[in-house]
Amino acid sequence: MDLVPFRRWRPSESRRDVPSLRREMDTFFDRFFRDMPWTGWEGEEWLPSVNVSETDGDIKVKAELPGLEAKDIDISVSGDVLTIKGEKKEEKEEKEEKYYYKEQYSGSFQRCIRLPAEVQSDKVDAKFKNGVLNIVLPKSKESETKKIKVKSE
Repeated sequence: MDLVPFRRWRPSESRRDVPSLRREMDTFFDRFFRDMPWTGWEGEEWLPSVNVSETDGDIKVKAELPGLEAKDIDISVSGDVLTIKGEKKEEKEEKEEKYYYKEQYSGSFQRCIRLPAEVQSDKVDAKFKNGVLNIVLPKSKESETKKIKVKSE
């Protein structure tokens, strides 16, 4: 065994490569499935894109809901969870057309968002314009951030 180069295996060395391998595999599968003909098939679930931001007094939620109308959207707040539900109706298809891709989603969706603070559910304001839903949720007094001054000695 003196002539055979031997290097002891260390578990920490193999763990370093796992994140990069995972990124490469994710990229491979994303590219592979991106242009498949079954994209947009019937059972595929669609969830609207959502941004959640916070100011001193409010939590703001912005959701992209293209193709919907205000009457198609239901919003509820329960504790610290905001739920956005809706249904996008399918447009009438022409029987003579043969689709190569059908990526426009139709059907119902539900998006539940855990809020970063307690809100006053009776004062929530929701506006829908041009396919964008903007929700302003005023924070409750108990959840407002209180700044504490640090004293030097």
